Amino acid sequence: MLELLKNKPIDQYIAEYALLHPAKTAINFYGYEISYSKLNDDINKLANYLQSINIQKGDTIALYLQNSPQYIISFYAAQRIGAIVGPCNPMFKEWELHYQLNDLEAKVIITSPDLYPIFQKIEDETNVKHKILINYADYLPSEPYPDFPEKIDHTSFNDTSAWNEIINNKAFATDVRPAAVDMSEDVGLIVYTSGTTGAPKGAMLTFKNSEYQAAAVAKNFSYREEDKVVSIMPIFHIAGKLVGMMSPFITGSTIILLSRFHPVGYLQAVEKYKATILYTTTPMNIQMMNEEKIKDTDFSSLVLNIITSFGIQLTKEISDNWESFTGIPLMEFAYGMSETHTGNAMTPPDQIKYGANGKPPEGTVLKIVNLDNYDEELPPNTQGMILVKGPSVFKGYKGKEEETRKSFYKGFFLTGDIGTIDEDGFLYFLGRAKEMIKCSGYSVYPEEVEKMLAKNEKVSEVAVIGIPDAVRGESVKAFIVLKDGCTATEDEIITWAKERMSAYKYPREVEFIDAIPKTNSGKLLRRLLRKDTEQAK
Repeated sequence: MLELLKNKPIDQYIAEYALLHPAKTAINFYGYEISYSKLNDDINKLANYLQSINIQKGDTIALYLQNSPQYIISFYAAQRIGAIVGPCNPMFKEWELHYQLNDLEAKVIITSPDLYPIFQKIEDETNVKHKILINYADYLPSEPYPDFPEKIDHTSFNDTSAWNEIINNKAFATDVRPAAVDMSEDVGLIVYTSGTTGAPKGAMLTFKNSEYQAAAVAKNFSYREEDKVVSIMPIFHIAGKLVGMMSPFITGSTIILLSRFHPVGYLQAVEKYKATILYTTTPMNIQMMNEEKIKDTDFSSLVLNIITSFGIQLTKEISDNWESFTGIPLMEFAYGMSETHTGNAMTPPDQIKYGANGKPPEGTVLKIVNLDNYDEELPPNTQGMILVKGPSVFKGYKGKEEETRKSFYKGFFLTGDIGTIDEDGFLYFLGRAKEMIKCSGYSVYPEEVEKMLAKNEKVSEVAVIGIPDAVRGESVKAFIVLKDGCTATEDEIITWAKERMSAYKYPREVEFIDAIPKTNSGKLLRRLLRKDTEQAK
């Protein structure tokens, strides 16, 4: 098992580093530095407050916030008392928040003045009894650098508890005895599936799931105590949370926390605070490379940039362009999902394979099986369903025992994803089994076609679906967003694709649109494209 593991919740790693290196910066938020000692003290203060309002082990606390120190403090204060964290996307509107708060059975919500009015509209239809209101300014310097992108709202609400009053209350300034938790059984985090095919489900992750996967990331990417990790990805999301606010605390590193991406601001932060590790998306890197600022940015501190291919597939060409500016290549972060705490295959930095999603970390088992016979494990380079087994796999879906039961087969989680594993053990994710297109009896995976179409120099974004075809059963239809200033015809794209794809794969129809519909976490919503296509018939 991973040597970094200490078999305890991550908040206890923070407490340990607060004793070993009290003055070391744990979080840098636009130039406001929070030491490990200060971070641990504020975790204790909030934990004491939560206990004072009778929040106990197993109760759920909803976090409805942008990236902020308060988010991280709240997360680990809940962990310290054995409570469950329920992250809520700060882009949620009333109906989405209503669904998730009730499914979580949340007793507390921690949010900001700009989001609180959304909660107020549905408050009476929830079980939330306690509301804590933060202000981003509480952890900002007088002159934030780079410029702080959020609106500083000082609005107060009479029926809430003010964060600052809690943190400044001396009555809460005592150490909290950590809750006694069963690492493998007690749930510490509930994250929701993206809902690309139905209502989101709450995946219950244990304290061990989080500790193991955070240590796996730290080991795979060689996190060090001296590292400074830029955390720009949304930390309500499982990947942003894992890379940006869990793994750094396994190694006592520093988090450079940013609330929102702006290419120039990001470059300024990398240079000013001497960042060593970046986690970005392909579009972010492309935006930065299009800025004049990149030419005079000092990247000498950088050692690693992992990436998730949201919208645009990472290619060697993109990586080479980035390396020409920074001196380091780009590599795909991982394959994974909410149910498995993500990171179930990760790219070894010394074995980059473009198009692959990496290899499983120590303790995790991946295998490819026949879609019609899960007992039949398939040989290398053969397409089938991806199964996952290991310490990061979730306990089950909250309140959905039957769906949980159907999600496992002989100890393996049935991902519903299609992929292959090559002779070197690298996983290649090809698509969702439910979104597979059957053309003339052949299986076509949307992601495979999308990756090829994305190589067209005029294509900015693309999504494909299956449409009825009287001859083939189904054919591929592509929805394309063109790059600014580019024009193209349907015949032009089809001809280009026909020259590069098998006869059953290339699209028979192309529709140009302004934007690809996506979930709040960036996943393509192909079902909406299918629905629009059906309604147009």
